[in-house]
Amino acid sequence: MTNKTIRWGIIGCGAVTEIKSGPAFQKADGSQLVAVMRRNGDLARDYAQRHNVPRWYDNADLLINDPEVDAIYVATPPSTHKEYTLKAAQVGKPVYVEKPMALNYADCLEMIAACEKAQVQLFVAYYRRALPRFAEIKRLLAKQAIGDIRAVNISLFQKPSPADLGGEYNWRVDPATAGAGYFFDLASHTLDLLQHFLGPITEANGIAVNQAGYYAAEDTVGASFAFGNGVLGTGLWCFCAADNVDRTEIVGSHGKIVFPTFMELPVVIERGGQVEELVIPHPEHVQQPLIQMITNQLLGLGKCPSTGRSGAMTSLVMDTILGKVVNV
Repeated sequence: MTNKTIRWGIIGCGAVTEIKSGPAFQKADGSQLVAVMRRNGDLARDYAQRHNVPRWYDNADLLINDPEVDAIYVATPPSTHKEYTLKAAQVGKPVYVEKPMALNYADCLEMIAACEKAQVQLFVAYYRRALPRFAEIKRLLAKQAIGDIRAVNISLFQKPSPADLGGEYNWRVDPATAGAGYFFDLASHTLDLLQHFLGPITEANGIAVNQAGYYAAEDTVGASFAFGNGVLGTGLWCFCAADNVDRTEIVGSHGKIVFPTFMELPVVIERGGQVEELVIPHPEHVQQPLIQMITNQLLGLGKCPSTGRSGAMTSLVMDTILGKVVNV
């Protein structure tokens, strides 16, 4: 990119874009949100008016081919991520795609290949990589604040929502639209963060079941995995539990770090018999730090830590845990 400002277009201006991401495209330096698209034109127009966006569409192809749009943010459910990424690549536009990157690892590889062939950059919205609290955890691990890393353990339990209990349609638990329910939607963030901290997960096994029967997707997943550096990990995700638990523990030779992926609770560091709590709040628009990094990279001013290749690795790990890896 040679522009001094990246002009963004959003495909799928739904709930995730209201606060988490949409305003960040307007507030990031060198970035401007110029167009939005939603299949319901009335909702697209409403979003554009409320967020001071100059143009709106009810057809994704029109937005993708808008000559005044430099880069595309795909904020639709996972089932359409590949389609829109390939279309954007065909017209030479960089893509920032929501997580999980696609329905499966094979689709991720197609997206990467298309963008590389078109020589456009591809990014994935694992925005926790750029948030200050997780940057501090990465810094602590890098300086061996808890010694050599030995193991990690993930526990994420959630009560079923009233909508799920009532059998209401929710695309996040529709395998055809979202892949593997809340496991894909939420576990992906933690697994991606851990690979950001510790390097690639090279082995994984898992068991996935539907225990409660509220919807078609898996609601409980257990896994064991290993990183390339020898660190071992376990995880248990249950979305039909009695209580909410959000805890990831990184165990070192001289202590441990405990943190939540989603709840805004303190990061706890235990070492030498001492306990320290770090309170590091999230910014108002949680995707803004990553969007700033993406914009900087597109302008030749920096580097973003969440790319198509890193996003695909997270999808590969999840597919492997679920036993759904296909020949690629």
